[in-house]
Amino acid sequence: MPIIQFAPFSSLIQPSFWHELTNLKIDVLQLSDEAIPISGSYTVGRSVTDRESGKEIALGCNLSVGSESFDKEARVVPGSITASGTFKNYNTIEEFKAADKTALFNQEATKARFMGFRRVLRIFLLITFADLKKYRYYYWFAFPAFVSKPAWEIPQDWKSATEEFSAETLTKIQEQLRARPAPQPFFLVSQDGTISPIEDYSALTVPTVAFIDPSAHPTNPGWPLRNLLAYLRALYPESTASVRVLCWRDTEIPSSASSWKSRFGVVEVSGSPPDTKERPSAVGWEKNPQGKLGPRMADLAPMMDPTRLADQAVDLNLKLMRWRILPSLDLDKISSTKCLLLGAGTLGCYVARTLMGWGVRTITFVDSARVSFSNPVRQPLFEFEDCLDGGKPKAECAAARLKKIFPGINASGHSLSIPMPGHPVPPASVAQTKADVEKLEALIDDHDVVFLLMDSRESRWLPTVIGAAKGKIVMNAALGFDTFLVMRHGARASSVAPNGARLGCYYCNDIVAPSDSLTDRTLDQMCTVTRPGLASIAASTAVELLASLLQHPDGVHAAAPPANQDPSFHGEDSGGSVLGLVPHQLRGFLAQFRNLPIVGAAYDRCTGCSETVIRAYETDGFEMMLKAFNDSKFLPELTGLDKLYDEGEAALESVDWDEDEGEGDF
Repeated sequence: MPIIQFAPFSSLIQPSFWHELTNLKIDVLQLSDEAIPISGSYTVGRSVTDRESGKEIALGCNLSVGSESFDKEARVVPGSITASGTFKNYNTIEEFKAADKTALFNQEATKARFMGFRRVLRIFLLITFADLKKYRYYYWFAFPAFVSKPAWEIPQDWKSATEEFSAETLTKIQEQLRARPAPQPFFLVSQDGTISPIEDYSALTVPTVAFIDPSAHPTNPGWPLRNLLAYLRALYPESTASVRVLCWRDTEIPSSASSWKSRFGVVEVSGSPPDTKERPSAVGWEKNPQGKLGPRMADLAPMMDPTRLADQAVDLNLKLMRWRILPSLDLDKISSTKCLLLGAGTLGCYVARTLMGWGVRTITFVDSARVSFSNPVRQPLFEFEDCLDGGKPKAECAAARLKKIFPGINASGHSLSIPMPGHPVPPASVAQTKADVEKLEALIDDHDVVFLLMDSRESRWLPTVIGAAKGKIVMNAALGFDTFLVMRHGARASSVAPNGARLGCYYCNDIVAPSDSLTDRTLDQMCTVTRPGLASIAASTAVELLASLLQHPDGVHAAAPPANQDPSFHGEDSGGSVLGLVPHQLRGFLAQFRNLPIVGAAYDRCTGCSETVIRAYETDGFEMMLKAFNDSKFLPELTGLDKLYDEGEAALESVDWDEDEGEGDF
């Protein structure tokens, strides 16, 4: 008699599966190679009609996996059967190749030795290695199925189900299957067409064993039948020498009785029943496209959208930090932070690039200048062509270049002049100045962090006041020839807890209000003359300080470490963040290759962040600003610095200077 030839499963992997595996590997599994549960699905076998010959061509006997395969709560697609699998991903290609495939396979096959649960009749194993740099995925499926000794035979060939059952009976079966709340992978059919669970086999007189058949081949039933027969033979050895089998391949009731696709046959096995104390041998490793036992490889790089490919790749380094070094690093908090960069020069370009490296997705530039021929060699977001025809606007050009570097970033640029104290506004320009101030206010409102990266001292005043009033994080970076200052502004006084220490802003150490520092200056005084490597150091330091601040539980209210604190104590337990210390100011000295952390207290007469100035801004708005722009005495009078000057003069006059011109003791 002919031996039954079962159609083995073929893996069908949806592209979404690899995308989900990538996220799972980076965010969840990381370095773990522990086996985890996975699910797959299959449906009734399908075939297509050849247009030339008119013959039915059977499609593959597929078991499909997709992004939902890792979701334990995923809903089953109507008409599909769920298969339970085990997934194991290896960390290196060497581990994948050296894995003990036999031991893994036997472990899965052993799960089905005691067949009290029908789900173990539909098991599979998937081992993988994901090369996330090249987006190549090496994988190997196994569909364990027990070998019957002797083999199952079929005295007469498979035939259409209509030769054994009437159209009414088949219709009744289909209606019952459709009425069930969950798909039935295996079931019994009585003589009148009533279906029942497979566990009722011994209760029926002449039962017909039925299963959802993923094969469409007319003479080769699908792989699930192999384990089903082994299950029945082990549990009912006395009554399974001959078994009636219905291979159910219909998803709907056909229009004519002759169009039923399901197949029927009577299968037999000779010899004594198997020894249930020993697990029978099993087969099931999938062959590769060359027809040999071996893994397959899916290369997704050529098929992936380059933008999506870049989106996954740019954060790879950051997510790898959490594998071993910083498991508690909150990358989402950094990436969701919206950063406003006031200044698109040397500092602005380097700050933007470092922010991108940290995964920040929203970066906005503000600058009023155009790209000049001296810029591209020092400012990495500009090229020679940007200088032609008078130069492109710096802010817009820098934003466009960021999008070329990474299309997934939300970058924009605004050409805007920031009004400054000591630079009077002519009456004809008041309306434009007011519009500029309103636009700056709106931009600060829309962002979480404001970087002050301008060239002059007075240009930082207006955003300092607005940022303090709106409770924003304000980061400051300023350059000398071979020195730099990087600092974070302290929180507003009214938001600080009683008796809490408040950190100062850029102007808190000054007793002189900001004024015009640009007029009557020589060329070397008007330009920022610095050592070429200084800007990138200062910019990177500013961004790293922001990253540490964002990881601190107190955020903008984070206390600065004492200046005399041992640098070796820099973790969360010593007041820092997961990234280390969160200093207030850092003074860098390139000539000495040294950085000095400094803590500066807030000053209650500060022209930038004192409550007096902030309340005046909140009360009078633009009118208060206009006075500060036009009148150099306004801010000293508002904050009381003028009285401090008078007190200082009075103190000097009260000193009894010794004017004896004779020889002294020295």
